[in-house]
Amino acid sequence: MANTLIVYYSRKGQNYWNGSIKNIAKGNTERVAEFIQNAVGGDLFEIDTVRPYDEDYYVCIEEAKKELHEGSRPELKKYLDSVDSYDTIFVGYPNWWGTCPMAIFTFLEHYNLSGKRIIPFCTNEGSGMGNSENDLKKICKGAHVEHGLAIHGAETEQSEAKVVSWVKKLAVK
Repeated sequence: MANTLIVYYSRKGQNYWNGSIKNIAKGNTERVAEFIQNAVGGDLFEIDTVRPYDEDYYVCIEEAKKELHEGSRPELKKYLDSVDSYDTIFVGYPNWWGTCPMAIFTFLEHYNLSGKRIIPFCTNEGSGMGNSENDLKKICKGAHVEHGLAIHGAETEQSEAKVVSWVKKLAVK
């Protein structure tokens, strides 16, 4: 659908995977974003930071923790010119330290989201949505933030039916 945007941040390479570290060619959140696009159409937009996170997973999560504690807003490589034409915006991310990566907030704070429908989804290794929905409600002023979907990261490849079922229940048109 032309009025649906699926925006996401996803980590390729080293990821925590069922208790160990695994290298993945496609990020878990990216995979879920593609499932959503296949189900409802719309435009995909990947958020990417100017300064990449460390390739080592454990260093990366320490960087993410520092950003969270400092309330950082990492610089992004690019933005959309506008989100005015979108009514529904899916927002996808890995759950880092109980919320969204700070790059998600950098992106969302760049726009006026009043009147938009924000639908979060995250990938995680056991922490679910964490506090991300409440954090998004604070950031997305004037928007309606829906209850999101949490997908276990190690199960993303097999989660398409679950994602499609969730999307259909949302009645996204």
